Amino acid sequence: MVQSVNTKAIMTLASVLRRPYLMSPHVQVNNISEVNYTALRDMCGIRAVVFDKDNTLTAPYENIAHPNATAGLEDALSVFGHSHVAILSNSAGTLDDPGHKDAEEIESAMGIAVIRHDEKKPGGLKEMLDHFEGVEDASQVCMVGDRLLTDIVFGNLFGMLTIHTLPLCSGANNAKDNKIASKIRTAENKILYGDWFGGRKIQEYTLPHKVWTGAKDCPLVLQRTKEEMSGSETE
Repeated sequence: MVQSVNTKAIMTLASVLRRPYLMSPHVQVNNISEVNYTALRDMCGIRAVVFDKDNTLTAPYENIAHPNATAGLEDALSVFGHSHVAILSNSAGTLDDPGHKDAEEIESAMGIAVIRHDEKKPGGLKEMLDHFEGVEDASQVCMVGDRLLTDIVFGNLFGMLTIHTLPLCSGANNAKDNKIASKIRTAENKILYGDWFGGRKIQEYTLPHKVWTGAKDCPLVLQRTKEEMSGSETE
């Protein structure tokens, strides 16, 4: 699928330049299998989890969960149920997806709903909230993704709990990834996580979440072995 220019992200860039802490997530993980979904539900007021797809759940443009994401996806579905776990992609389910055929293929292959939305992240709030029954406020949603300027900014703009994951694939395994998006992601990560004063200062001003009080009181990161990350398929 050919992705169009993300005009919403470009328009939001001015806000990020003024408030760079918008790109700072509440939690950072290596992959989604490190997230404690039970704690999200029971201690953070979260009622739904929204995932980016490529390099968060799957290898780019693949429709099967990556081995390092399998356990995390299974946990999320077990804790929140299929009705309250969904994908919000900047390709599938957007205007770049004619007839939403890619969205339908993903849903069929992975058993997860793909939210249809016209504006790319950091747009799409109304469609996301309308998708989930019983979700009354964006603070009740956890946004999980590998892109700081789209996934994390989207979540932080509207008060969600945000979790940033490193990309699942790299090098030759990431050959299918959108080249421009890949370069921007690398730059984003260097800005926030690089060993320099600016990145550390940005993280100091991470926006608070309405319910979650921080890692000291409520840690949300699990430690898993490779076998555990692959989920029940390896058992």
